Amino acid sequence: MGLSTHVLDTMHGTPAGGMGVALYTTEGEAATLVKRFVLNADGRNPDGLLYDSATLKVGTYRLVFEVQAYFRAKGVALPEPAFLNWVSLDFGVADPRQHYHVPLLVTPWSYSTYRGS
Repeated sequence: MGLSTHVLDTMHGTPAGGMGVALYTTEGEAATLVKRFVLNADGRNPDGLLYDSATLKVGTYRLVFEVQAYFRAKGVALPEPAFLNWVSLDFGVADPRQHYHVPLLVTPWSYSTYRGS
């Protein structure tokens, strides 16, 4: 149980290892940084869960993924400005006894997310 994320680079068909991510708690328009991390080779947080079941609380959260920097570092020719710079996902946790998995499927021009298991 807890909160986790996983990013897949669907342009290259690989996990998005090396992408920077920031996790925030939110309240209205205010956001408080919880942690920054770089995804491992499997496209996941190298420290495991972002929150475990004991620390995940009811509330709203934001994950911000550094999409432009990741694709530029991969050598992808992007226009200036790039179509996607950061992808910001705001989501709510209603029942912290459940697992919340927030995956991101991303290219330089599109993204998709869902509540995973």
